[in-house]
Amino acid sequence: MQPLANAIAMIGNTPMVRVANMDTGPCELYLKLENMNPTGSVKDRIGLSMIEAAEASGELKPGGTIVEGTAGNTGLALALVAQQKGYRVILVIPDKMSREKIFHLKAMGAEVVMTRSDVAKGHPEYYQDKAAAIAREIPSAIFINQFGNPANPLAHEHGTGPEILRQMDGRLDAVVCGVGSSGTMTGLSRCFAKAAPEVELVLADPEGSVLAEYVRSGQLGTKGGSWLVEGIGEDFLPSIADLSRVSQAITISDKESLLCGRELLHREGILGGTSTGTCVAAALRYCRAQTQPKRVVTFVCDTGNKYLSKMYNDHWLEDQGFIERRQYGDLRDLIRHPYAEHDTVVVTPDEPLTTAYARMKLYDVSQLPVMEGDRVVGIIDESDILMAVYGHEDHFKSPVREAMITQLQELGPGASLDDLVAVFQEDHVAIVTEGDQFDGLITRIDLLNYLRRRID
Repeated sequence: MQPLANAIAMIGNTPMVRVANMDTGPCELYLKLENMNPTGSVKDRIGLSMIEAAEASGELKPGGTIVEGTAGNTGLALALVAQQKGYRVILVIPDKMSREKIFHLKAMGAEVVMTRSDVAKGHPEYYQDKAAAIAREIPSAIFINQFGNPANPLAHEHGTGPEILRQMDGRLDAVVCGVGSSGTMTGLSRCFAKAAPEVELVLADPEGSVLAEYVRSGQLGTKGGSWLVEGIGEDFLPSIADLSRVSQAITISDKESLLCGRELLHREGILGGTSTGTCVAAALRYCRAQTQPKRVVTFVCDTGNKYLSKMYNDHWLEDQGFIERRQYGDLRDLIRHPYAEHDTVVVTPDEPLTTAYARMKLYDVSQLPVMEGDRVVGIIDESDILMAVYGHEDHFKSPVREAMITQLQELGPGASLDDLVAVFQEDHVAIVTEGDQFDGLITRIDLLNYLRRRID
């Protein structure tokens, strides 16, 4: 393979791999690895297509500004292409997006505006409406509008679709695909209508989206729900959407999506994102329902590197109620990081305060138990370190024992929630112990998570 001119030249021509270790029924299931695009998602294709179309039309001029409302991946694609071509990018992001996407966007030079994810289209804080408003306020800015931009599906009609047919040697029975802006499904539909009209199109839709019902009934529901999967599912029908050739829709819950994505990594070694879990779960359901062998393709829409703090974080999944730990029926059920499972971040009395501070930052915690062997002898939090070093920065080298609190608020596992709240009212962290055995810490947020899970 010859060297490429730049990162933009890496877009497209992504690999196809067969699923080898998951139950696909009588079918062969293949994955189009869109996570191999330069920013790690299928959206790189439309980012390039839409910017080049805006340049060709004269709408986007040298030094201009691109504004878009995005779940993150389209923003990354626009940021990449804009970076290479010298444009400013402003992206409006719903507040349910993963931190990894936001860090990535900012590192690429994009300007990120956070907005609400709990409002519908038409509300001024809805991410697309807000992006359009920002574009109107800035001279020489364009609202790229992936949901209404005809260059979006063109990227898939002339790129993704023909690639799939070549890679499958023309032997293809069905494609399972999610819909966000609808560019992929619409573009594939147009491509296959001409080149492979026998290929069945199947919608993979998150539970709460209105699109599955639209495919089933032809009616657009007015009651959308909420879902955690990012990048697919909608509460409206994008203006560029053409779902007329979609034969069926399969609705997948957040739980099934996220756990299927994790299973894909465990069994196939492929690190996909949340929408990948939805697509693969729907494709597996489709394949297992068949009575005759079929060759089926679905997508690894983006890389799971963007979701390490969410779908690949056991604690986050527990907080959402998607996976369960062993239950004791007492305060141990509230401990987020059990000591017996080697999950508690600790410090020893003789380690310097710099070490305690570094561990708090690294693991995003505000307090650490101080341990001698398996026995808790103290606790140290951010305020303890601050009081120890304020005005005496050299005290960062002092041992933890000089700043830690030794008057501990210990509770047995059988203590009540009222006992726990009483500890918090004294502005302490609860330490759960059984004799000399340390079980773990309980913080206010741990109790809040526990109470929220009880109403699900």
